[in-house]
Amino acid sequence: MTLAAPTPRTRVDVVRGYVALTKPRIIELLLITTIPTMVVAAKGFPGLWLVVATLAGGTLAAGGANALNMVIDRDIDAIMERTKRRPLVTGVMTPRAATVFALGLELAAFAALSIWVNMLSAYLAMGATAFYVVVYTIWLKRRSKQNIVIGGAAGAVPVLIGWAAVTNSLSWTPVLLFLVIFIWTPPHFWALAVRYRDDYEAAHVPMMPVVTSLRRTTLEILVYSVVMWALTILVGPVAHLGWIYAVTATVLGALFNFYALRLYHHARNDRADVAEAMRLFHFSITYLTALFVFMAVDVLVRNH
Repeated sequence: MTLAAPTPRTRVDVVRGYVALTKPRIIELLLITTIPTMVVAAKGFPGLWLVVATLAGGTLAAGGANALNMVIDRDIDAIMERTKRRPLVTGVMTPRAATVFALGLELAAFAALSIWVNMLSAYLAMGATAFYVVVYTIWLKRRSKQNIVIGGAAGAVPVLIGWAAVTNSLSWTPVLLFLVIFIWTPPHFWALAVRYRDDYEAAHVPMMPVVTSLRRTTLEILVYSVVMWALTILVGPVAHLGWIYAVTATVLGALFNFYALRLYHHARNDRADVAEAMRLFHFSITYLTALFVFMAVDVLVRNH
């Protein structure tokens, strides 16, 4: 497919285009997990400057990675209904300009984290970017149905960065939190992929709902949901969290699995129930947000 030629744009259009390159909604979700992790690591609020510096560095790193992803995927973005209005498809800026912008964000991220936080957090951020761009976007996305399973590891790194920002080290707690997000990512994304199954098929991207039956896809969503629930329960004793987190993790996990089971049930004839898939997708965002927010609440209440 031929991409749109660059056309004259207002400054507002260009600014909006560069902001869109960073995928702000995805960044918001990543940062939601960072602050509570820092609270758990510090056993209280870690300090405003450290939080701001960590979030700034994380935002720049994630934004640069997302922009590079758009540069690489601009051909398939032009095919898919969900992505055809992205700035590189519509010609708001050239791929070269977007690449320079992305690399600039990565340099700024490394500088911010290494100067204002610590080197471990800076290296983790750069490692996440490299993994997302090279392993997921370039290597796996167009070749393997396990693309989001393996590639999703990049989205779980912010908890490692948050923990490292406070302690300048890693331990079992951030590793468990990493695994929670790592296991959360496939059911979250596969639910969306059920909705856009035709898009991915047209772009020849082997997402799970495209290359396997919907029955198998929804079964895997359910299995991942159960494993994720177990991991969230395990976080409590490992991180020395109290009853607030325990109740939250139990109830939220039960609801997540309820929605996953409903989706599996509705796919028994291998027919997509888009409404159920999107219900799970939207709840998965609420789930992750609430889980981490109440994790921080638990720590702050007990250490008040």
